Amino acid sequence: MNDFDFLAGSWNVLNRRLVKPLSGSDEWDEFPATSVATRHFDGAASFDEITFPTKGFSGLTVRVYNPATEQWAIYWSSSVRGVLDLPPMIGAFDGDRGEFYGEDQHEGRPVRCRFIWTVRGGDAARWEQAYAEDGESWETNWTMDFTRV
Repeated sequence: MNDFDFLAGSWNVLNRRLVKPLSGSDEWDEFPATSVATRHFDGAASFDEITFPTKGFSGLTVRVYNPATEQWAIYWSSSVRGVLDLPPMIGAFDGDRGEFYGEDQHEGRPVRCRFIWTVRGGDAARWEQAYAEDGESWETNWTMDFTRV
């Protein structure tokens, strides 16, 4: 249940986001962010706030571990919309890699969504988001490289 303990603390984040997901484009937008994460419930919950200064918005993530299923539920909210996105992403870690799956929307169309978290030692981590319109062919559309402050 302590899978996200690595994230507690302050981070600089380098973002790369695909400008036009699911269009065949390979044009990426790069921008900075800062994140502060905390752990709760003795490691069974994690919270972070991320600020994107050049984009003019911020977001927060709430992660809660379910001991009955041994899985995490990941919830996201952004200052742009001001709502908690549902349903959550659900998944688990295997060693230093976590995979989480859920449903999302892109330009009004339903898509399958995947998050991958990779822990790279105590001072670095990577988050990736990918979409699949068919539920199988994944296109990575956002990466965040975290470096501890």
